[in-house]
Amino acid sequence: QVQLVESGGGLVQPGGSLRLSCAASGSIFSIGDMGWYRQAPGKQRELVATITSSGTTNYADSVKGRFAISRDNAKNTVYLQMNSLKPEDTAVYYCNAEVREPSSWWVQLAVWGQGTLVTVSS
Repeated sequence: QVQLVESGGGLVQPGGSLRLSCAASGSIFSIGDMGWYRQAPGKQRELVATITSSGTTNYADSVKGRFAISRDNAKNTVYLQMNSLKPEDTAVYYCNAEVREPSSWWVQLAVWGQGTLVTVSS
């Protein structure tokens, strides 16, 4: 079974930076799109950024120019570099990946990480 493990969250002051990482492990045939989502208290989960296996990226308007998503396919890892952080970026950040397992390579699974908390506050 494939698992996603996030790391890198924490407390940062407004204007600061953080880098999130998400590593996939387990029985992996291939990984397609990977992405980051976030959920603030009392709000619905929203898309932050996605990246295809070939490196095409997509961002929410609220983070364009401040956040950068990247991936290392050899390490099955996706990153989110967050700069110029604002208090409204405070949320639990979740990693997502489209995964195929060797035993059922024709089936694409949507796998989620457990989430990592990012708090932007002075």
